[in-house]
Amino acid sequence: MMHPFTEIQFISDEIGHGVVATRFIPKGTITWVQDELDQIYTPQQVAKMQKLSQEMIDKYSFRNNKGNFVLCWDISKYVNHSFRSNCFSTAYDFEIAVRDIYPGEELTDDYGYLNVTEAFKPKDEGTSRSIVYPDDLLHFHKEWDAQLEDTFRFIREVNQPLMSLVPGPVQQKLNLILDGREQPESLLSLYYDDTK
Repeated sequence: MMHPFTEIQFISDEIGHGVVATRFIPKGTITWVQDELDQIYTPQQVAKMQKLSQEMIDKYSFRNNKGNFVLCWDISKYVNHSFRSNCFSTAYDFEIAVRDIYPGEELTDDYGYLNVTEAFKPKDEGTSRSIVYPDDLLHFHKEWDAQLEDTFRFIREVNQPLMSLVPGPVQQKLNLILDGREQPESLLSLYYDDTK
């Protein structure tokens, strides 16, 4: 489920639609949680689908670390890629704002940690990376982990309207992390190796 202070808006002809903040969303806010309405499909299920359905799965889903396709039921499927993303996935089936997000600003992810099935070249943002690869997690997880570790310390300081959707065991794990008794799990745990 996407954060309640968001809506879908047309971004541009090149990008299409995206998810935009309707109010200020501070750093450390959980912006999306995988919930019970999200649909999960195995590669075998997708292979049996009609071609158009397969295209929609490819366009609107991401792959988890088991290689399954997660199709979100709400506007979160419209969150676009950015190499300068303001939201990051975590190893706990939620995403978090890694910097303040202002009203009218688009919420973005780096698709490099979403186990894309094929490399693609997104809109040029003038960054050192210009292509998203299926194995980006292997190369950038340490950098992303450091950014998440910095962000986690804000979780208790901001309003969390989606916290009730975070499963109890994950909340307990978060408390251990926030109390300094455990380290956050690496984003590398999200990686799916489709060569195995």
